Amino acid sequence: MNEKNMMCDLETGVCGETGDDAVQEFILNPIEKKVTIYYATDPICSHCWALEPVLNRFVEEYGHYFDLNIVMGGLLASWQGFSDGGNGIQKPSDVAQHWKEVGEHSRMPIDGSLWHTNPILSSYPPSRLFKVIQSKEGGKEHEFLRSARESVFAFNRNIAEEEVLVDIVNQLGMDGKQIVDEASLESAQDLLEEDFQMVARLGVRGFPSIVMVNEENKGVKIVGARSLETYVQALQQMASEDLQPKELPKLEKALHAGQLRFSKEIEIMYNIERGAVQSFVESHLPDNTYRVHQILNEMYVQRI
Repeated sequence: MNEKNMMCDLETGVCGETGDDAVQEFILNPIEKKVTIYYATDPICSHCWALEPVLNRFVEEYGHYFDLNIVMGGLLASWQGFSDGGNGIQKPSDVAQHWKEVGEHSRMPIDGSLWHTNPILSSYPPSRLFKVIQSKEGGKEHEFLRSARESVFAFNRNIAEEEVLVDIVNQLGMDGKQIVDEASLESAQDLLEEDFQMVARLGVRGFPSIVMVNEENKGVKIVGARSLETYVQALQQMASEDLQPKELPKLEKALHAGQLRFSKEIEIMYNIERGAVQSFVESHLPDNTYRVHQILNEMYVQRI
């Protein structure tokens, strides 16, 4: 038998000797370089609530290019010594007007009257709960944060109160009492402190802040609620390839049972005008699978 190195050439179809080395290095699939995005936020951050429509669209279209890490920032430890001079906030009742202005500007519904009647004393309880759910039910913490924000901003519930938190967690299909009890332990505060340390390392001083870091540990920081184009441009700056957005999910697939979507979110997600939202919903969701509601002069859809 011929002991020479033989091969059949795929291009010519001719079999013969190969002059190539016996062992050759190659890359089957180039390692996909992903960007890590740190989203520094807080459950009672009104500008973070205002960012929801843009952030949801950004994640849907470009989430395959990055890993999203949500980190709690600790906006309100307590009212003792708290002051936000930039927004004219010195006491709980001052927050009501600020929230009203954010809601009117963003059109993400914000009531805010609880700051006069039943003020939130600290944002740490829902933040600790976020961390406990993250440690126990990875992925569910995102659902919890969304539900907590709906509760406090649109439905005016005090998400620092135990009974409210228990109800929110129960609605997510988990044992609310057990998890809320765990969130009151020192170990839960330790988890939260780890987030605070990360926020400090990232140089974050306000919320929302989004920090994008590539594999070379080079990064960009975007402070405040910005346009979709701002986040896409920043991601392109960090990415190693030209970005190609994914096709947006159909509304029927994007809206799961029990979930709410406010008009502004649907407008941003699907590039439609405010006046066209109801007809869009009617044409994209099967009959008897949803309800349309109004709250604070804004429409929202709930899948049933």
